[in-house]
Amino acid sequence: MTGPDPLAGACPVPLVETERVLLGHGSGGQLSAALISEVLVPALGSAAPAGALEDAAVVTVDGVDIVVSTDAYVVSPLFFPGGDIGSLAVHGTVNDLAMRAALPVALAVAYVVEEGFPLDRLRRVAASVGAAARAAGVPVVTGDTKVVGKGAADGLFVTSTGVGRRLPGVAPSATGAAPGDAVLLSGPIGRHGVTILSVREGLGFDTDICSDTQPLHRLVEAMVAAGGTAVHALRDPTRGGIASALGEIAAASGVGVEIDEGSLPVPGPVQAACEMLGLDPAHVANEGCLVAFVAPERADTVLAAMRARPEGRDAVRIGTVREADPGRVVVRTAVGSRRVLDMLVGEQLPRIC
Repeated sequence: MTGPDPLAGACPVPLVETERVLLGHGSGGQLSAALISEVLVPALGSAAPAGALEDAAVVTVDGVDIVVSTDAYVVSPLFFPGGDIGSLAVHGTVNDLAMRAALPVALAVAYVVEEGFPLDRLRRVAASVGAAARAAGVPVVTGDTKVVGKGAADGLFVTSTGVGRRLPGVAPSATGAAPGDAVLLSGPIGRHGVTILSVREGLGFDTDICSDTQPLHRLVEAMVAAGGTAVHALRDPTRGGIASALGEIAAASGVGVEIDEGSLPVPGPVQAACEMLGLDPAHVANEGCLVAFVAPERADTVLAAMRARPEGRDAVRIGTVREADPGRVVVRTAVGSRRVLDMLVGEQLPRIC
């Protein structure tokens, strides 16, 4: 005769899907990191890059540093207040190059178009790509177009690849943050994610706010001119928001990051939407701001240079790098307590960029 089952009446342990791709694998948070580190990079073997993964890769050819980045854009809806999938594709790739202190030299753009997609909408997207590229001062030198069967692409997907020239004498990297560094933020957070969600779900917040999508390479150029090698790390907090951007740099650099919650600039409509939906603004996507880790002796100078540019006029200092709690981001709240700011878990806002 056996005794009572010790697990009888206990709450079941939730099962986690481990053999299928989930929407959360594209969130820019913990599942994305796991997919890259456990599936995609190991499959490359000796062809995988050494060291921490960055927004863009530096390839040295005959002694010249060339910066390369590529990204796919699947945002829904395709058009939204402040931008569209075309301008987003240009800005996103230009910004990934900028996070390695590179100015864009050339772009390649590829379209995957679903059968039946209206030509007038395709013309609008293509025109937006051209206008955004001209405004950024970078030519679109090559590309590709594929048409797939109805239902295979949800309208339109755009992929852009960029090549950049790194500014001389600097090499910001996710591994470069050091204890004592000031953490600077170039502007308000959460605008892009809330705009997309509001349009998609008809929440009405898009009447008060629009996406922040914009190119940041000129802002980075001004920061480097002011701070030089004191600019240790740069990251644009897109998918997964500022929480994921800070967490990635903390982990790659082996440092702790302490953020002052009261210093985070969250626009009123973003705060209202997040409170209504139970979201943390730190997890909401951005497309036109950056976080910078800057040596303390140059932080004020770099911050002033940021504020002198239209892209950084609302720049603020939000925290400090510490030796304690390596790999962890801690938020100091208004009441003096401290909480851990984790990277996004799962999928918060699908099809955001």
